[in-house]
Amino acid sequence: MIPIFNSNTSSSTTQIASCPCQVRYRCHRSTNFAGGTSPLSLSTFSLYNYKIFITRHMALKSAKLYRRVRRPLDEFRARVCFPKNKRTVMGKPLKFPGITQELQEILDANMEEAPARRRAREAFKGIQLSIDHCLFKVPYDGLKMKESYEVNSRGLEIFSKSWLPGNCPPKAVVCLCHGYGDTCTFFLEGIATKLASFGYGVFAMDYPGFGLSEGLHGYVPSFDMLVDDVIEHYSKIKENPEFHSLPSFLFGQSMGGAVALKMHLKQPNAWNGAILVAPMCKIADDMVPPWLVTQILIGIAKVLPKQKLVPQKNLADMAFRDLNKRKLTAYNVIAYKHKPRLRTALELLRTTEEIEHRLEEVSLPLLILHGEDDAVTDPSVSKALYEKASSSDKKLNLYMDAYHALLEGEPDEMIFRVFGDIIQWLDEHSIKTTQS
Repeated sequence: MIPIFNSNTSSSTTQIASCPCQVRYRCHRSTNFAGGTSPLSLSTFSLYNYKIFITRHMALKSAKLYRRVRRPLDEFRARVCFPKNKRTVMGKPLKFPGITQELQEILDANMEEAPARRRAREAFKGIQLSIDHCLFKVPYDGLKMKESYEVNSRGLEIFSKSWLPGNCPPKAVVCLCHGYGDTCTFFLEGIATKLASFGYGVFAMDYPGFGLSEGLHGYVPSFDMLVDDVIEHYSKIKENPEFHSLPSFLFGQSMGGAVALKMHLKQPNAWNGAILVAPMCKIADDMVPPWLVTQILIGIAKVLPKQKLVPQKNLADMAFRDLNKRKLTAYNVIAYKHKPRLRTALELLRTTEEIEHRLEEVSLPLLILHGEDDAVTDPSVSKALYEKASSSDKKLNLYMDAYHALLEGEPDEMIFRVFGDIIQWLDEHSIKTTQS
């Protein structure tokens, strides 16, 4: 113990310190000049010692404030970030056995911009499509597939792909909206092939900043602007004389579900129905930072919107129930796998809040599919969408024990069951729309 006050005074304070960062004080109270009590009195020690005490006292108060701010950050990091014993670092590609050094270098390249992503996809697509997943075992002989790039009205080069039945006219047009960080060239390719094999004309695009489309990888400066880009692209397809008279349906997965709903809210009468697979009407509570952390991130986003600072869990672990299929997510080499950029994360939060407050405005025919154990998007809001939507034609399917990736990450029997529900709904509504 080191006394910092004169030991002859009647009121003393003793400093107990094992190191400069661990200081505690023991003070006897004394009468102050106004007749009240105070932890300290200038009469008990020198002005110099008083200044020392005040400095250290304020340091302690600052440390307490820092701990109050830091605690939710630490709790959120422990709850949401990767465990320290993970072998891979978020955003860094895995090493694939058996590939050439040249191909590995292409995959290891910085994929912030589209040219590097396009090189990686072109070099790796043969391996991607040969993986052991039921989506890639769908026969596509006879299907007409086309890939293209087109500069949109904002001057961005957008990648798109179409899948058409080869031997008959399509029953309807199905426009796919992919999820966060994804592309239409991997798992969504298998989904599109499956739908086209049942007679549907399927169209997909990569949003700006995702997949093979131009833009900073994973950056969404404005969700409304992204939705406008999707509306522009799919409107041109629907205006094509080959498809103009066909029923048209939106198919949105996860964040793509939010895109589809926003498209409908902007164009209430443009579509004959929507299929929403685990739609992002609300991000699950475990995925959202505490309020204090969110406010801090909002402030930082004003000056550093593109920074990858938002902690998140391993989405593959949370979205894929089947362990073997979970491992295959590594083969989606152009998916965005880094921490979300600040502006992107805030745009997603803002969008889900808006949709959650506008569920009553949803009026088109709906098929909503959600896994009951989804920990990424909240299935309770899918229930709320079903209950509150003003549409008279709506259906909600909840799948017991299923996770987020209903069409990619479940056991084969669950994937085929969900596909069966989708095809049945599309067949019924395509006929109904044609007859009306």
